[in-house]
Amino acid sequence: MANNWKIPPWLEKEVRERDLSCVYCRSEFTLTKVSKKSAPSWEHIINDARIITRENIALCCCSCNASKGQKSLSVWLQTNYCKERDITKNTVASVIKKAIQND
Repeated sequence: MANNWKIPPWLEKEVRERDLSCVYCRSEFTLTKVSKKSAPSWEHIINDARIITRENIALCCCSCNASKGQKSLSVWLQTNYCKERDITKNTVASVIKKAIQND
């Protein structure tokens, strides 16, 4: 997974150590060659690539990232994608729970 988002090495290391599974669906990450859908991808929790902080950068699976797209957390959590996978404000990782409080 290349870092094309200008995430500094110290932050990339911190996020990789924190987010060992998808911050949304909690699925374990796989290598891209095993499954692109469950491979890790960089996520800007608030959809602004200029916000490069530990509170806004996370790792999620490519499937959740593609589904969320440019939607805000509150809108995305209401989608069928989340409902079908039981992704709620209570099941997401703590970094996402904190972002929801500010959404």
